[in-house]
Order: sequence, then structure tokens, then C-alpha cells
Amino acid sequence: MAVSASESNGESASESRSRGALQWQGWVVGLSALAALLVFAPLGLYVWAGDGSGGAPPRAAVTDVRVTGCRVDAASRRVVASVEAAGRPEGVGAYVITVEFREQAEPVPGGRVAQALVKVPGVAPGAVERGEAVGPVWPAAAVPWCGVAGAEFTHLTEFAPLQDRTQF
Repeated sequence: MAVSASESNGESASESRSRGALQWQGWVVGLSALAALLVFAPLGLYVWAGDGSGGAPPRAAVTDVRVTGCRVDAASRRVVASVEAAGRPEGVGAYVITVEFREQAEPVPGGRVAQALVKVPGVAPGAVERGEAVGPVWPAAAVPWCGVAGAEFTHLTEFAPLQDRTQF
């Protein structure tokens, strides 16, 4: 009867096979861990590094706009609000401002409230641009109050340029 080398060392054939299977399973676990590292390491670095905007979050557009005048137009009896928008250092952009018209400065539940939108385009950094919001017809006896209800700023670089669209 022939004796194998593993049996001569005191191992049976089944013990030798299980040791080979454990080595193979070790390679599979190691390669799986390496693949997971290659997939998830860039994702972890991206989350850790942030979105690249750096510093503080952008300030609210409402802080850049204000109402400079509120009057009732004599001819149409509509309330008109004059607004100002200050440019941001980030670049040229446009504001869309929501102006609110009320009978009092403090909101009254169930009170008369109207809103109008005004767009102020092409505001350069450091510049102040003006616009007017036209509201509803206002009663003759009431004095209007005009205020900023909201504002949005959009960079002009967010839009695709319309030039050079003649070539296909």
C-alpha cells in the first residue's frame, strides 16, 4: 500500500484538502476587500472633501434687495414699489424679487395681502440696479405698505450662452 507525503506527516487526505480550501477562501476574501476599497475609497474622499464650494454657504438673496419707495400711482390707482438690488461679488446675475403689499407693516391674519414679482437683470458685482413692482388697484383711503417677501439670485453663467448657435 502506497503512503502519500501528507499521510507520512500525520495528515489525512481530507485535512490536506480543507487546508487548500481555506487558502483559496483567504484569497477570495482578500481580493474582495481590495475591490471594495477601490470602489468606496474615492466615494469616501469625495464626501470628506465636500463639494468644493469652500468657506461659508452663499448668503440669502433677500439680504441684497430692499424696497426704496411705496406709492399709489395717481392715474391707475395701483400701488407701485421701487426696489433696489445690490450686486454680489460672485459675478453678474439676475434677481427675481417678490414684493408684498399690505395695509400694515405687521401681517394681520385675514388681512389684505397681495404680491408681485419684479426681475432685475444684469446686476454686476458692486453695482446697484433698480426696478419697480406694480401691485393691485389700491383703495383711496388706505396707505399701502410694501416689503420684500422673497428673492432669488441666479448667476448668468448658469445659462448656456445663446451665441454661436447658428452652427449645427
